[in-house]
Amino acid sequence: MRVYLSGGMEYADGEGIHWRQDLQNWIEKKLNHECFNPNVESNIFFDKHYPSVNFRELKMQDIDLYKSIATKLVEIDSKEIAERTDYLICYWDNGAAKGAGTKGELTMAKYFGKPVYLVTSFPLSAIPGWVLGCTTDFFISFEKLKEFLLKRYNP
Repeated sequence: MRVYLSGGMEYADGEGIHWRQDLQNWIEKKLNHECFNPNVESNIFFDKHYPSVNFRELKMQDIDLYKSIATKLVEIDSKEIAERTDYLICYWDNGAAKGAGTKGELTMAKYFGKPVYLVTSFPLSAIPGWVLGCTTDFFISFEKLKEFLLKRYNP
């Protein structure tokens, strides 16, 4: 099984690296599932193709190159969800709400029939209807999600 860890990056604290790292470690240890962690995959992509580029600063310096790189990242992530992901976990916080990528990832997962598990402390009434429409199940904490995953996917 393979899970995609979706959530804010561009507007998230530390690009969401901490929650993804913690959850990835738990999933790999407890469920023996593989994770697509966009933080890790982005670092691999930039190290290989753009080692000296500061992607976030590039948005203000060279919008054409920024857009070109963003297009490649969208293609990588979309292909991952469509072709390799079995389910998607989304952490919906202020960073996810402000950005656009998370909404696109949820839409891709929904379109391709992949379960979407959303973790949020927001009241559901404060989450866009589109996001709610893409979501299979909601959880108020990562602990509640983990309890569910152990029951649903325990090897």
